[in-house]
Amino acid sequence: MIFMSENFYACIDLKSFYASVECVERGLDPFKANLVVADPARGERAICLAVSPALKELGVPNRCRTFQIPDGIEYITALPRMKLYMKYSADIYSIYLKYISRDDIHVYSIDECFIDLTPYLDLYNKTAKEMVVLLMDAVFKETGICATAGIGTNMFLAKVALDVTAKHVDDHIGFLDLDEFKKTIWHHKPITDIWNIGRGIANRLQKYGVSDLYGVAHMDEKILYKEFGVNAEYLIDHSHGIEPCTIKEIHEYKSKGSSISNSQVLFEDYSFEDALVVLKEMVDLLSLELTEKHLVSDSISLYIGYSKSSAKSTGGTRKLYEYTNTYSKLAACFEEFYLSTAKHNCPIRRITVGVNNVVEDCYIQMNLFDEALSEKERKAQEAVLQIKNKFGKNAVLRGISLEEKATGRMRNKLIGGHNGE
Repeated sequence: MIFMSENFYACIDLKSFYASVECVERGLDPFKANLVVADPARGERAICLAVSPALKELGVPNRCRTFQIPDGIEYITALPRMKLYMKYSADIYSIYLKYISRDDIHVYSIDECFIDLTPYLDLYNKTAKEMVVLLMDAVFKETGICATAGIGTNMFLAKVALDVTAKHVDDHIGFLDLDEFKKTIWHHKPITDIWNIGRGIANRLQKYGVSDLYGVAHMDEKILYKEFGVNAEYLIDHSHGIEPCTIKEIHEYKSKGSSISNSQVLFEDYSFEDALVVLKEMVDLLSLELTEKHLVSDSISLYIGYSKSSAKSTGGTRKLYEYTNTYSKLAACFEEFYLSTAKHNCPIRRITVGVNNVVEDCYIQMNLFDEALSEKERKAQEAVLQIKNKFGKNAVLRGISLEEKATGRMRNKLIGGHNGE
């Protein structure tokens, strides 16, 4: 029984979002058309970013590789268009805003969001389910995109209702309160279906003979804290269907972190020398981000991953002798770090660069000589940012980005690592 005095949250997911957008753009029904979103240029091992609901009905899993699709199934391949998906996502968010305040919406991903329904049930004189149907119907009417949803008395229950319960009801709208949670989810397996429980956590629980949330809820909490540390608190709460966090608290949260990083998985194996080209490009982006945010750092991190599984990653963290955000200083430090730690004869496949102990530049005092040089470079970097923001990321490039093995120009056209057009 649902009482209007309770709190209700919805977690709404846009069904097979990328594939559905591509179907809508082609005038096709996602539930009848066989379509995958993938980049054929990446070969038969390319990951399908999405498959249409019609293909899922044929047993084709989401996020499979193209070679895993059975030979007897004919399908359309759509090249990823991330800008288009972002536009659809923004349009759908605008639809929600016709009914719900932005203060009561938490955008979880490009195709999923949490909504606090509680203030709107009396306003619209609707139950939680009727409110969700209203939103889902509005999205379908204006965009042609179908959605599924979970409703719960807290955000965790809403998410689990979406991920588990909604798959077993005809209208694809799941519901969980604490009583229903204990009836249907406590003994649900595999436990990895539960939000925030991956294989690693599942394997560690299995050591104690625990394979479902009922088992977690009845474990000795001392064992859980010994095994998982502070993260045991979330596991214990969730095993009892408890989630104290609210959307309001998410909006008010301010990160205490003081680092910035970016990482690249290279499209092919890179030599020691060629990887240095990409490293310098990445440091340039890092420097521009610091400049744009008026931040400086006195510590850098570098990690190099190799294509051979036997080769362990190299790198670490180093302290700088001063705070800076200028490319010339950061590039020199990163290059020296790379030359002294990276393996020379092992193919490189991943590069991660970062800056730590980040603070606002107004709090740092430099000597007059360094300040004059840094100010000159800072102004140049700000000019570059203005041009890039106005004319595009490829409007101004360092010479290093014109070298054969550079990736900057191509990656500037990508969104989330995929085609951005």
